[in-house]
Amino acid sequence: MADHILYFTELLGLKVYDLRRRVLGRVRDAALVPLVHPVRIDRLLIGGGGWSWLTVRYDQIESISLDGIYLADENVTPYHADEYILRLARDLLDQQIIDAGGRKVVRVTDVTFEVKREAGQDVLTILEVDVGVRSIFRRLVQGTLPRRWIRVLQRRIPPNSISWTACNILEPDPQRRLRLNITPDLLEQMHPADLADIVEELGPDDREAIFESMDPEAAAEALSEVEPDIQAQIIESLETERAADILEEMSPAEAADVLGELKEETSEEILEEMEEKKEVEELLEYGEESAGAMMNTEFVSLPETESAAQALAEIRKNEKLLDSLNTVFVTDGHGKLSGAVPLARIIFAQPDTPLKSLATGELIQARDTEKSTRVIALFDKYNILTLPVVDEEGRLAGVVTADDVIAVLRQA
Repeated sequence: MADHILYFTELLGLKVYDLRRRVLGRVRDAALVPLVHPVRIDRLLIGGGGWSWLTVRYDQIESISLDGIYLADENVTPYHADEYILRLARDLLDQQIIDAGGRKVVRVTDVTFEVKREAGQDVLTILEVDVGVRSIFRRLVQGTLPRRWIRVLQRRIPPNSISWTACNILEPDPQRRLRLNITPDLLEQMHPADLADIVEELGPDDREAIFESMDPEAAAEALSEVEPDIQAQIIESLETERAADILEEMSPAEAADVLGELKEETSEEILEEMEEKKEVEELLEYGEESAGAMMNTEFVSLPETESAAQALAEIRKNEKLLDSLNTVFVTDGHGKLSGAVPLARIIFAQPDTPLKSLATGELIQARDTEKSTRVIALFDKYNILTLPVVDEEGRLAGVVTADDVIAVLRQA
């Protein structure tokens, strides 16, 4: 028989015949063993009258069609639970999964298999998960109409499926995730903003599962895009050490914002686990609606006597700031903020040009104790992208960017 398509809803309930064409039972579930093979159905679970289920291995099957499943070897064994298997009816059907390609959360309503002929036997491999109206129709009418009739009737309904390779299954249990070989690779390849949108659609257990399994750096990038109240829920759900690992990958300002949303006791426990926490603790001391609470402490600052060439060398040491860096700040002989130099001026200046001579005319700045409303007003009035924030001695304490202002306005 040539290769053909079979749906899980069609597989369920199919009769299984032994070598003498006697009915052993009907298919109740199908199981994958990801550690052995990522797409091949490893075994079928069959059940009948009042007895327990039996297990049929893939290599015991002779043929699979809408008429039934015929065995080549009838030495089947009783079914025993196995944490290394993924059962489609129990673990996948009607469950939420992440469509990494479409960047969304979907609910599985059916599964599409390809029936391949290999070495004289039929083998089931997973092609897609189905999420659309067509698969819902199949499930609604399955058992009330002949399977072949259903196939004819469904042709009028457009299919809506997701490639199995683009699916990320959500499994809350860390140990079972390992046994099933469920990795976060697809999630880590997504844009943090897209992943944040997905996280916000999930329940608490699934969110925790994602952030427990991801690389701390990727988890930090995604967490920074999530709404503040959900950020707090996620961090509170994690083990203290894991939460600290993720927050250390965030900027001090972002980490302080997250910790500021937590209960004081929880925040202190996480800070205890963080190796680099001094800047975060200093930011947490500022009032919630102050410039100090808005600012971040990642910037480039140099003495005003340094040259353009020295400034470029310093910038290269701070590659992680390149996407957001537009200004270099300069300080006088006493370490006080004395000016700001647009990055473009440094790039086009002669290498030996002192930074002092490249600084813009009027220096717009704010005290760290300034009200956030005043900071927002300065951005609006002067149409600036970056605002330096100084302490009571005039030393540069941090920087507020346009992105920081937008974040505050979004929460208002």
